[in-house]
Amino acid sequence: ITQLVVHVVGPLRAVAVLLLVGLTWVLASSILGGDSNLVVKHFFSGTNEEPTAEPKHHRYKCGLSAPCPQKHLAFRIVSGAANIIGPKICLEDKILVSSVNNNVGRGLNIALVNGVSGDLLDTKSFDMWAGDVTDLLKYLLPLHEGTLVFVASFDDPATKLNDEARRLFEELGSTAVKELTFRDSWVFLGAKGIENKSPFEQRMKNSKNSNKYEGWPESLEMDGCVPLRSPSEG
Repeated sequence: ITQLVVHVVGPLRAVAVLLLVGLTWVLASSILGGDSNLVVKHFFSGTNEEPTAEPKHHRYKCGLSAPCPQKHLAFRIVSGAANIIGPKICLEDKILVSSVNNNVGRGLNIALVNGVSGDLLDTKSFDMWAGDVTDLLKYLLPLHEGTLVFVASFDDPATKLNDEARRLFEELGSTAVKELTFRDSWVFLGAKGIENKSPFEQRMKNSKNSNKYEGWPESLEMDGCVPLRSPSEG
């Protein structure tokens, strides 16, 4: 009988210790703000499953909401805000033009990109308030066929624009440039030798009745996927 009592008491004592440890764990979890139901489930089931993680939102190039198809370049063009915040041009997740890059200026901010390879060729700004439009003409006239032209306005994009400069932008695919006026906001993506009008263009007219800022309309933001040209086209 004594041996039987010893054999029974041993396991009971182990169970009691185990329950005490378990209750202490549950109590501590509750005090510390844990999920006691989950703790109890794990304690009695013996599983080591971790809570399901929240799905992460994927980030696409230049902040686009979806990836671009193959042989397309992801881009985002943001015009300047009033005369305070500079414009920004992003291509394939690389910032081509921005205040951080220290390559923005009042007027028209332009980035030239090889339409076949997607490589950056040049960036430059042209002051359309106090500058010389001849500099802009000299920049646009010798463009090679297929060159992509990204444009973002800052402050005033139009005062010095003459008919010849407007015609050059129209040949690049613009429809809004002919009506562009003092302090309008304008973003545009065109190409040398484009056959049709560009689908990538926005203009916000400067109007004291609708301006977001005192003396300026709101900033414009445009993104999308522009197709690369084949080498034979370039």
